[in-house]
Amino acid sequence: MIPADEEYGVAALARWCYRHRLVVLLLWLGALFGLGAAGTSAGTAYSDVFSLPDTDSSRAGDLMEKAFPRSSGDTDTVVWKVDEGSVRDASVRSRMVPALRDIGELEGVGRVSDPYGPDGAAQVSRDGRIAYAQVTFTEQANAVDKAVIEDLVERAKDAERDGLTVELGGQAIARTQEPPTGTAELVGIAAAAVILFLAFGSVFAMLLPILTAVAGVGTGMMSTTLLSHVTDVPEVAPLLGSLIGLGVGIDYALFIVTRHRRGIQRGASPEEAAVTALNTSGRAVLFAGGTVCIALAGMLVMNMRFLDGVVIATSLTVVLSVLAATTLLPALLGLLGMRVLSRRQRRRLAAAGPEPKETTTGLAARWSAYVQRRPRGTAAVAVVVMAVLAVPVFSLRLGASDQGNQPASTTTRQAYDLLAEGFGPGFNGPLQVVVDGGDAAGLAREIEGVEGVAQVAALPPANGVSVIQVVPTTSPQSAETDRLIDRLRDDVIPAAGAEAHVGGVTAVFKDFATITGDRLPYFVATIIALGFLLLLVAFRSLVVPLTAAVMNLVAAAASFGVLVAIFQWGWGAEALGFGKEGPITSFLPVIMLSLLFGLSMDYQVFLVSRMHEEWVHTKDNARAVRVGLAETSRVINCAALIMISVFSAFVLSGDTEGAMAGIGLAAAVALDAFILRTALVPAAMHLLGRSNWWLPAGLEKRLPHLAVEPAEPAPAAPAAEEGPASVVHGFVRTADGDPVVGAAVTLLAKGGRQLDRVTALADGSYVLSVPGPGTYLLAATAAGHGSRAAHVVVADGPLTYDLQLADEGVDAVN
Repeated sequence: MIPADEEYGVAALARWCYRHRLVVLLLWLGALFGLGAAGTSAGTAYSDVFSLPDTDSSRAGDLMEKAFPRSSGDTDTVVWKVDEGSVRDASVRSRMVPALRDIGELEGVGRVSDPYGPDGAAQVSRDGRIAYAQVTFTEQANAVDKAVIEDLVERAKDAERDGLTVELGGQAIARTQEPPTGTAELVGIAAAAVILFLAFGSVFAMLLPILTAVAGVGTGMMSTTLLSHVTDVPEVAPLLGSLIGLGVGIDYALFIVTRHRRGIQRGASPEEAAVTALNTSGRAVLFAGGTVCIALAGMLVMNMRFLDGVVIATSLTVVLSVLAATTLLPALLGLLGMRVLSRRQRRRLAAAGPEPKETTTGLAARWSAYVQRRPRGTAAVAVVVMAVLAVPVFSLRLGASDQGNQPASTTTRQAYDLLAEGFGPGFNGPLQVVVDGGDAAGLAREIEGVEGVAQVAALPPANGVSVIQVVPTTSPQSAETDRLIDRLRDDVIPAAGAEAHVGGVTAVFKDFATITGDRLPYFVATIIALGFLLLLVAFRSLVVPLTAAVMNLVAAAASFGVLVAIFQWGWGAEALGFGKEGPITSFLPVIMLSLLFGLSMDYQVFLVSRMHEEWVHTKDNARAVRVGLAETSRVINCAALIMISVFSAFVLSGDTEGAMAGIGLAAAVALDAFILRTALVPAAMHLLGRSNWWLPAGLEKRLPHLAVEPAEPAPAAPAAEEGPASVVHGFVRTADGDPVVGAAVTLLAKGGRQLDRVTALADGSYVLSVPGPGTYLLAATAAGHGSRAAHVVVADGPLTYDLQLADEGVDAVN
């Protein structure tokens, strides 16, 4: 054990936080309440900047800003329909006109344009059964008092009667349908608490990861709120930040608390166990958090302003979650002391003493042995499952969700459907052809004859700029609408010789999806290359990072296949409450790939680091893979269950993008943890054998050394092993008595610590140094032979012990 006065880095920080726990706790409480007060006072200033430079829609938007400065207020819609007669009937007017007048008198409402005015004929459908009024607020949707919006909805709904249906749509109206703030987070935390309690059997131990994650996410959200005043942060960024922050925050604390509890159960004091846990699992958490942030920063390759704010919010939350795990958590461990164990565990520790080195038994060990016996079958089943789930990804279409994708029970969705029924599917997403000088009327006549155009209206010019409103015959999310935009840009406008650009929300989202699709391969290549280099340095192997890269791509394809099947094909979407099918949100693949890369790196590092440790000790690949899987699969699966619970809870966020991200990430984590890391990866490593750990000698010399998770210091050797040094010597031979040249012979202590390792000479002889009398594990392995291991008891003098290796690949250790 490193003395306290010689500690540095993570170990020194952990010991300081443990001993000054009240100071650390007060600092975190001060940060939480201080940032909370500042964030509440400043309010939010989120900005959804979807426009992209050097695109046709952005040029159209610039011209629109020049000619028609945008109103500062949000515009929403009141839609009504009669079952019989016309909306112009006196019985309908007598109910709607007073309701619209009352709405116009609300504080915060600027004006109401209704179909009963002199210019309102266009606001009534051709059959006269559907009409709409536009309500313009004095402020944007997020700034309008929610009480005003609720009052507006109530006054509009009061006009309903039998045969008259009133629905409302728009961004401000959508706020009344949002669940209470924090619902998704609370449900995710509650589910994680149940899993942690089942894993630990202790309420106090269960609370530790949750409190740590809440501290990290809380400070991250408040910091994001303040940053929204100085940079563009999209409205979806804090949702995604809390989603990833809760997931990694609970998982990181889980890894550290598990190591801490194991140290206490093996006889260490609570303080030493905490320092050791932070110096081992804590360092792995720092590495894992760094990889997540690197993956998130990879989004900057896309060069999209919208994603810059997402990178800031999510990365900041991850950094603060890691900080909480490495500072607040050891302070909380200091407050709990021995109570981090359950009462039964404390009683057993007091009665039976410390536990020996962990020996993995149960389902994890049986599954690991099964994978070793049948690697080909296991790999084949895993590949088939992932391939089937990945099939829908070939139909992936990027776009944007709108209120037409919301659940059928919402008033915004019903208003959307009524407008589509009365005025055509394209009415909810009109195109704006912006003409900079030239003959706008002639261009409008040309557009009228284009297939896919339902209606064309030219607005009066302003400042030399004319705007032609084009209503497509298809919905904003339809592929036919995308083709219409291309036809206008590539054929109609150039043929007319006009200087014009196609804009509007629908065109902006199409350009956003196109740019995303074009740049996505470069983004994927960047994060895969970063992951390859990190694992190459960490595990000194070319095959391990190459396998991880392939597995990341497989996991991404399968998880996107699940997304396409549910949200794009609509398989069960309405039944599950996700709304109507539509394209996958354009920015979602970038965010999902970043998070998936970071999370899968966590699991890969945790799994392979244990395998690598065993490989270094024994040079037996089969044993290394079997032991590594058996000892890590339980924690990986527990961490994955927590992630799945947290991510799935974001279906309750009331946000379509949040639901997509939650389901996509939950599917990705489930497939990665339960199929890839516990089945396909170990099966592939069994099949690859010793080549898993191959690295060219020239590259070995040039690579820097990186200890992701240093070996946990072994407990002090028992008194029986103290005494004068001795040796174990003998010969390594085959069953026929022939010497095994070059066999690796290793001497291990009871705790699994390597004491000495040599290579057998030409006659098969070996000599190993022994620190003193005691019981040790002697292991030998050689190419083309099965491994052999045995316990040996060394007395006061040298011990002669011959080892016999079988010719077939029989693992005698098991």
